[in-house]
Amino acid sequence: MATTPAEPSDDRASPLSAADLEEICAIIYKRSGMVFGETKRYYIERRVADLIAQRQSASARNYIGVLRGDPRETELLINSFTVNETYFYREQHQLACLSNSILPEVIRSKGPGDRIRIWSMPCSSGEEPYSIAIWLLENWPLVDAYNVEITGSDIDTDVLKQAVEGYYGPRSLSKIPKDILDRYFDPEKDQQRRLISDLRESVTFAKGNIIDRQSLAAIGRFDVIFCRNLLIYFDEAAREIAARNIHELLYPGGFICLGHTESMSRISETFEPVRFPDAIVYRERRGKNEWMN
Repeated sequence: MATTPAEPSDDRASPLSAADLEEICAIIYKRSGMVFGETKRYYIERRVADLIAQRQSASARNYIGVLRGDPRETELLINSFTVNETYFYREQHQLACLSNSILPEVIRSKGPGDRIRIWSMPCSSGEEPYSIAIWLLENWPLVDAYNVEITGSDIDTDVLKQAVEGYYGPRSLSKIPKDILDRYFDPEKDQQRRLISDLRESVTFAKGNIIDRQSLAAIGRFDVIFCRNLLIYFDEAAREIAARNIHELLYPGGFICLGHTESMSRISETFEPVRFPDAIVYRERRGKNEWMN
């Protein structure tokens, strides 16, 4: 006998119980370091309701049971909560600081042809690491004298796929001068432009979680890290874990660029602020003596 699909349960549209909300927030925190709670109830309920509907779960409790046993479902949950607000040439003063001040310090301990490693975390859909690549090609005369490697990482696997594809709309591209846009992007099609293949191939992307050291083990260490506007979503404990992992991933004397509202000095004593003409950044303390020689 033919059957018809069951009607969606009314539970799916019901508010989460206090216990459900607490458990989902605990899962998000454990996997990402992002802090959510009762004050964000509406935001949480909207996203969880969508995921429950996609999964065709009978209730929130059923969905939480799936989360406990299915890492991919947890990944989808985390993806739905990440904030991917970004565009090319964002906080351009830090890009100027990179070419005018940071890299001249980095190459003091390197020779021509040596590797310079730059990490963008979180990289979202790729605008930041690609911006770094374009900026250096346009503004750092020594870019061809060194082996510059740029890596982008994010916990959100969906945006990493977008980054690899390299398609961008008007909002992402609005801050790029037209001559640079025409040099590095294919002609517009369906209100999108694609980054040219040479640039797409110049940046490596990999999944990474800043509070999970194991997930970062394969990416190596870096001379410069961009970690902008991420730590504001963490509590104190998660910030300390992130700072420790960043410290371990920097070469001695390496630099980190944070968002304009963030301060590493309030999180960890293993970094010191450096006031360059274009921006304030932070330097890993272990390498201070070596850096000064």
